[in-house]
Amino acid sequence: MSFGQAISTVFSKYAKFDGVASRSEYWWWTLFNVVVSAVLGGIDIAINGQQDIAVLQTLWGLAVLLPSLAVGARRLRDAGYSWGFLFLALIPFAGAIIVIVLLCQPSTVSAATQNSYVASDT
Repeated sequence: MSFGQAISTVFSKYAKFDGVASRSEYWWWTLFNVVVSAVLGGIDIAINGQQDIAVLQTLWGLAVLLPSLAVGARRLRDAGYSWGFLFLALIPFAGAIIVIVLLCQPSTVSAATQNSYVASDT
């Protein structure tokens, strides 16, 4: 999956927590999210100076919270884990590392099962 396809897929499945997401879809989305957040943070600093609240960056974070959780849940399902493992990220430091390791795992969903997920999405 290409960069553009991944971004359009995540936005088209804005709040769909069912189905699966490939590693490339998840990591292209994460890269896009980090780059946009960094650019908006720079714009915030240029406009407002060093303040405690970065308005544009905060608005972006709120806008992509739901699709980020959805693609994370789909990615975990593709790797063979329950979406509930996302809650491990709430554990300071170690939880985030565990979730990243789980998100990096290869797909365990068979092609037939993946096709049934795709069919149910339409």
